[in-house]
Amino acid sequence: MFRRSPAPFAGHAVFLTGGASGIGRALAVRLVAQGADVVLADWDGPAAAAVAEELGCHAVEVDVRDPDAVRRAVAEARALVGPIDLLINNAGVVQCVEAHLADDEDWRRVIDVDLYGVVHGVQAVYPEMVARGRGHIVNIASVAGLFPSAGQVSYTAAKHGVVGLSYALRAEAKRHGVSVTVICPGIVKTAMRDDLPVRGVSAERLRALLPAGADVDQVADRILDGVARDRVRVVVTPMAHLLTTLMRIHPGLGVWLNRHAFDLLLRRASAA
Repeated sequence: MFRRSPAPFAGHAVFLTGGASGIGRALAVRLVAQGADVVLADWDGPAAAAVAEELGCHAVEVDVRDPDAVRRAVAEARALVGPIDLLINNAGVVQCVEAHLADDEDWRRVIDVDLYGVVHGVQAVYPEMVARGRGHIVNIASVAGLFPSAGQVSYTAAKHGVVGLSYALRAEAKRHGVSVTVICPGIVKTAMRDDLPVRGVSAERLRALLPAGADVDQVADRILDGVARDRVRVVVTPMAHLLTTLMRIHPGLGVWLNRHAFDLLLRRASAA
């Protein structure tokens, strides 16, 4: 649906969750610069409003865990910019806690935001896209949706769900003129990486051991290029490509590698 031009998103109405920071903010900067009509949706309403004022777009406050709140936010966005052409389900949370230490709330928080947040976005926007016969849904998953991440089992489960949802929805949606792209970045230099919630070991030590992460602006460029090209899946960062390929060729080796990497990380994070 996007023109092959230097500004393929110009004139399109965009609803972007998690738009106040990180990948969401970087995407918003580029979309607004191309001439898209962007509505930033974020649980932190004041932060979203500040970014929207800076960029010259719109903001709404929403908790993506609440389907009614998402519907209301989409209705508000529709009143501001018209029917949504591009939905970007980007809102997400993560935590590092071994599964035997996680409680119900740990699981619920991650899955409600990272998986059901996507479901709620789809429910609020997709039927109208079908009725109009056009639209594009972009779901931001993670390399953890393609490769295991020990210590982040709930996050891995949610992101695998987002990948599967995206593949199946794309298969359905094409007959209605709607496209779906799933994005699988590796570690990105954002607040999500820098403020990673950790339980069981020293958070400060563990964060210090993590890779620095890819530049968020380069990641945003790769994402929008893939969306403009209507890719089924966009894997971002060289390490994410390597791990994804390994898991496809030899799942047992991928799990073995993840286990040993996690063991090493825990030992170093627990060292005095």
